[in-house]
Amino acid sequence: MTQTKERRLTQLEWLESEAIHIIREVVSEFERPVLLFSGGKDSVVMLHLATKAFWPAPVPFPVLHVDTGHNFPEVLAFRDATVERLGLRLEVASVQDYIDDGRLRERSDGTRNQLQTQPLLDAITDGRFDAVFGGGRRDEEKARAKERVFSLRDEFGQWDPRNQRPELWNLYNGRHRPGEHVRVFPLSNWTELDVWQYIGAEDIQLPELYYAHQREVFERDGMLVAVSDVSLPRDGETVEKRQVRYRTVGDMSCTGAVESDAVTVEDVIVEVAATRLTERGATRADDRASEAAMEDRKKEGYF
Repeated sequence: MTQTKERRLTQLEWLESEAIHIIREVVSEFERPVLLFSGGKDSVVMLHLATKAFWPAPVPFPVLHVDTGHNFPEVLAFRDATVERLGLRLEVASVQDYIDDGRLRERSDGTRNQLQTQPLLDAITDGRFDAVFGGGRRDEEKARAKERVFSLRDEFGQWDPRNQRPELWNLYNGRHRPGEHVRVFPLSNWTELDVWQYIGAEDIQLPELYYAHQREVFERDGMLVAVSDVSLPRDGETVEKRQVRYRTVGDMSCTGAVESDAVTVEDVIVEVAATRLTERGATRADDRASEAAMEDRKKEGYF
């Protein structure tokens, strides 16, 4: 009798299976989940996984974007096109609205990433969302490495690293009291390289900023910042046209580009495999403010 050799899952297949299991678990366990979707690569991959999890049915929850008002126009256009193509309901929490009516003030450095917390928490409360999918990965930086897949937030939306539940095997505890909610990270165990390899394997479309292109930039604090209405060069900062790409696409005023010749997914995979800096550590000024910058923001309610 011929024995059939059991096929083992590849690394990407295992990660995909785990993420889809997590997404389905949330939909079965919670009443009002929502997925954070900015048009960035991690949220695009997360949304792709959600479409696979429920295909041929539509994605059974809305998507939420906290718009700083300083987002890359190309990314916003990609966000809107994706939402329309998949027939999703998009909720937008606008930092600009909070500034206009006085609930928030502009920061002295002109950046807005750190102003996202209150609009995010208000959107969660107003939408009565009890589970919020985020694209955070443990390899990004130290505070995110402490996260569970199911991350409990208290009635103020705050994160206490000492008040997290153990997660054994593929068992997740979503219990929460009224007013609390759970942040859920299906990509927790992925790396930046895993994300790009999956993008290549699944032929996932991304905003063109992720690939090498010509752009006017200037150097500030060791980063290449694009010239825009919200990021203008100061005295002594020289504007040059360089071939760059973005590893992450957050607030334009604090997100740097990297010099690159990577114009295809395959090129990016080779580039990422060789790097020793995470995308946030290399290109996000707000995360480099201090060793505890991200952890402090998470304790306040940010991701």
